[in-house]
Amino acid sequence: MPPREWNAASYDRMSDPQVAMGLDVIERLDLRGDERVLDVGCGSGRVTEQLLARVPNGTVVGTDGSQAMVDQARERLGDRVELFAADAAELVVDEPFDAILSTATFHWIPDHDRLFARLHDALRPGGKLVAQCGGAGNIANVEAAIAKVDHPALRGWPGPWNFAAPDETVERLTRAGFTDIWAWLQQWPLDPPNPREFFATVILGSHLERVPDEDRMPFVDAVIDAMTVPLRADYVRLNILARRS
Repeated sequence: MPPREWNAASYDRMSDPQVAMGLDVIERLDLRGDERVLDVGCGSGRVTEQLLARVPNGTVVGTDGSQAMVDQARERLGDRVELFAADAAELVVDEPFDAILSTATFHWIPDHDRLFARLHDALRPGGKLVAQCGGAGNIANVEAAIAKVDHPALRGWPGPWNFAAPDETVERLTRAGFTDIWAWLQQWPLDPPNPREFFATVILGSHLERVPDEDRMPFVDAVIDAMTVPLRADYVRLNILARRS
């Protein structure tokens, strides 16, 4: 299946929660300010811009699986950051990095073993991987609402997400060659600021690609109606810290 193309302008408007999560992750990088850093899943560049401010004497490179997201990030960042579109699980870099940051991305990638192997090879010896993504139990209440709606175009489809648990993540990172590994879950309940657009873009975009055009927004509305009030997405974040030996 080809990579998903996001509505990047809508994501940029709706991504305040993702930026807040990203700032939490940047703090864990413990940067000096002169490192070469890769942002995997840079999206529209809002977190990348915050990362750039932490390395005034360094270099930031951003990559995303969506060309539309890369274009949106380039509009924001100009030539301050090198940006390119790439599948993170197929990532190959010309020059290794001191650190890799990733936020709200890994749960969109089916093969975490391959992903972690590629990220390991993209780091210098001693380089750090600091990431956060959807983890086991993430948006379980939204998945329950989707099941209640039961759209025929989605029957039998397992969904787009890979919400991994900490223990299996540690095992995969170890196999990939990482050391000093920590992985843990963090509850992050979210009350969407604009529920209809937030759900359509940030949560249900991959579902809408499978649903006929005329059913798309009615499907979003039906999922929202199937949830409890006040409307809340029960985010659970998988946090990762690891180092290449």
